[in-house]
This record gives sequence, structure tokens and C-alpha cells, in this order.
Amino acid sequence: MRITVLGGGAMGALFGGYLSRSADVTIVDVNAALVEAIRRDGVSIREKDGSTTLCRPDAVTSTQGMEPADLVIVFVKAMYSRGALEANRHLIGPDTYVMTLQNGSGHEDTLLEFTDRAHVLIGTTQHNSAVDGLGIVRHGGSGHTYLGSLEGDPARLQPVAEVFTAGGLEASVSDQVRRLIWGKLFTNVSASALTAVLQCPLGFISANPDAWAVCRALIREAVEAAAGEGLEFDLEETAAGVKAVCDNAPDGYTSIYADLRDGRPSEVDNISGSVVRAGRRSGVPTPTHEAIVHLIHAMEAGRAGRP
Repeated sequence: MRITVLGGGAMGALFGGYLSRSADVTIVDVNAALVEAIRRDGVSIREKDGSTTLCRPDAVTSTQGMEPADLVIVFVKAMYSRGALEANRHLIGPDTYVMTLQNGSGHEDTLLEFTDRAHVLIGTTQHNSAVDGLGIVRHGGSGHTYLGSLEGDPARLQPVAEVFTAGGLEASVSDQVRRLIWGKLFTNVSASALTAVLQCPLGFISANPDAWAVCRALIREAVEAAAGEGLEFDLEETAAGVKAVCDNAPDGYTSIYADLRDGRPSEVDNISGSVVRAGRRSGVPTPTHEAIVHLIHAMEAGRAGRP
């Protein structure tokens, strides 16, 4: 299977590296120094047990002249997805699957600008990763990856799941993938978003009564928005799950926290913003999420010196 991974950051390098053990993988990134490092030294994945897994995917800054891939995986930040897909449109043939495993929800809307519903794959993963250097990532957590489609029999995706599993990324096909995406989204749109606004670790969210009160409001609105989409979740179970994430990683810092800290644009529009859009579609009020989106954009502007 020929796989192209758009984006060689933390998750792109992790997945591109592992998948290169079972498929012909090319990582595409605009950072020439990163591409050179991967081509020269491979991708080094530092595992939790202290070992290092060395993988050898190809890497390029331009895919001009390349044939269509069997699978294109989008791992750039959400705001760059359209540009990355446009620059690599020639890789998407009539039989090419285009997949998103990005954080948040609603990424399929962008993918549908480049292929049809039968060839858009959505999914969620329990793996996480952080950049430790050019072509070097720290594999912070592992788990299962679930794949699904917008249209057609999900069973046809089994060969994709098998390639993932063979490469070391245990995967399976699910006809409930939208529910799984929302299940992961609850933590991102509540505790993670608040770590960005408050610039604090996860443990503070569950330990501080005021922070937790806002977090519960965000969880409640997200559960109600999911219900408007036809996905029922129990509020107390969902809140307990988010609290457990905070309690189990009290010193943990989220990627959206780091984006705000370092002055980078965040993916808030595809995280908290996805709850706002879901609420608007079904008439469910989400005022706390709207406030979070505005606050994070204000913080981005402030750190960039913009009004």
C-alpha cells in the first residue's frame, strides 16, 4: 500500500514512521530541515519504556511527479488542511482514500472538497506524541486506532486497518466512529481548552472548584450538542471520564496550551468551534464554548501583538 502522510510533526512522524514498517510511506512537510533529517537519519520514536524505535519512511517537501497514493493521511494542523490538500491534489486519484485522524471534529468537510464521501475516512486514535527534535518524537501514550467511513460498508476498510496493525498501530474498523470521535472530543473541548485559557496543567482543572465549574458547563453543553447530532451520552459518566483524565495526569500540559504559550495559532475552531457548529445545526445553545473560542482567539491576537 502506498501511503502519503501530509505533515511530519509529532503525530505525522509517529504514524508515518510506524506505517513505514508495513507500507510504502512518504511524509510530506514544508520544513526542509525536517525532511532532510528524516531522509538522512529516519524517524526516531522514543518509547515510554526508554527504548527507541527507528523507522525509515521517505520524506519530501514536494510531491510533484508522484503517482496517486492508495491512502493520504492528513496530519497537519486543521487550519492548514485545505492548503496541504490543494498542494497535493494530484496524489488523490479515483481510488485514493483520504483520511483524517486530527483532533476535533468536522475535518471531513474539508476532505470532501477533494474527494467523494465513499473515499473519506474519519477516525480517532489513543496514541499521542510530542516533538523532541528534527525527526525525533516522544511516544507519550499508545492504544487503539478506530477507522470509519462516511458512506458505504465499513468492512471494505479492513485492509487499511490491517496495514496499521502490521506496522505496530493496532487498528480496527468501526461503524460507530462518530461516537468515538465525540467521546474523545469531550476532554479536548472542556479540560484541554481550559488549560489553554488558564495556562495551567490538567490537574488544576479538576482540583480548583471554579475551574471545574466551568469545565462541567462545557461538558454539559457538549453532551447536549452531541444529542442534537443523534449521539446520546450520559452527563455524569462523561464528566467522570474527563475528571479522571485530569486526575491521572495532574502535571500534564496539552497541545493547545503549548500553542497559546508559544504564540502559535491553535486549532480551537475545529475543537471548541466544532461544538458551537453542532449546536447551531440543531438549535442547542453553547454559550460557554462560544466564549472559549473568542477568548482563545483574543489570546492568540494578544500574543501576536495584533488588536
